[in-house]
Amino acid sequence: MVLNKLLQLFGVGKKKKRKDSKKKGKSINPVSQGAAPQSTLNILASKSVLDPCSSGASTVLSLQKDEPGCSSNISSMIKEVNGSENEDHKLFNQFDVVQDYSDHHYAKTSPGKTTKDWAKTIQNEWKLLQRDLPESIYVRVYEDRIDLIRAAIVGPAGTPYHDGLFFFDVCFPPEYPRCPPKVHFHSSGLRLNPNLYESGKVCLSLLNTWLGSGSEKWGKSNSTMLQVLVSIQGLVLNDKPYFNEPVIFSSKEKHSLGYNQTAFVLTCKLMLYLLQKPPKHFETLIVCHFHERERAILEACRAYASGMVVGSSVKDGRTYLRNKCFAGFKKSLDAQAELLAKELAANRLRAVELKREVPAADKTMFP
Repeated sequence: MVLNKLLQLFGVGKKKKRKDSKKKGKSINPVSQGAAPQSTLNILASKSVLDPCSSGASTVLSLQKDEPGCSSNISSMIKEVNGSENEDHKLFNQFDVVQDYSDHHYAKTSPGKTTKDWAKTIQNEWKLLQRDLPESIYVRVYEDRIDLIRAAIVGPAGTPYHDGLFFFDVCFPPEYPRCPPKVHFHSSGLRLNPNLYESGKVCLSLLNTWLGSGSEKWGKSNSTMLQVLVSIQGLVLNDKPYFNEPVIFSSKEKHSLGYNQTAFVLTCKLMLYLLQKPPKHFETLIVCHFHERERAILEACRAYASGMVVGSSVKDGRTYLRNKCFAGFKKSLDAQAELLAKELAANRLRAVELKREVPAADKTMFP
């Protein structure tokens, strides 16, 4: 069997999921790194006022892009008081082989007629993912359907997507790698980015679903699934997604700021949906991820509702002008944060249950 040969070649077949991860996640900042810990009150100290709605002049934000990760300047203040961060994420391997693909978007899509070269190409993709995945991307492949992949991407720091989890289902067509993989975003019906549609469509040059030239487009000899995942994380889930729009009606920074407000509220809503109905094989990741980042997420909600610019750092101390637009954002965020806080509290109990199931030797992973 081609499958058995594949699994034997890179040693990931039919093995039990280990409790420990091969890679330790970085301690990172959901809003921006580098600022010294400050009190929560200092978060609201504003040196300049930014208005995403009015036509008046405003200071243009320059948001530093950091690597995705777990804790923020906000959460670092909590860590000062409460000790070191959780390391629950170590319970979940970044790459693993699983069996049940019944909830995969492409589960009912027939693999079609394939070749040994096709299988070998996918074998190489598995090897590359297993070896080189960034610490903020998690992948599951399927033992009985090697044409399918599911990936979870952690939202990058310094963006409105920080601390979120974003899921993508992938299918390698029979023509692969002559044509790119098919990628579907688990949107839950939300449009939180110009490149990620409610339907699940992912608009990206590398997938040939958007305009591009040269190396921007898929190349059968040099493009990989790893590049696709990294591109989604870095180019799609960026700090100013408003400017991803194919047609920009206004280049004013105020519209970008307003878009970030909406994107963050929708990211919180997506967090809620994931906690309520996690995708198969990622239940442990979702419990551990949101248990570890619960305080940082809720602190960010409070800071943004108090006026701090979404995705900016504590050090910047920038706030919005309090007008009708900000009032609408605050109302939406407060309502979403209340629902999210309740679900995160329930998730805390799930984390306790998970801790009880962990072998005694591995309980050092929990604080």
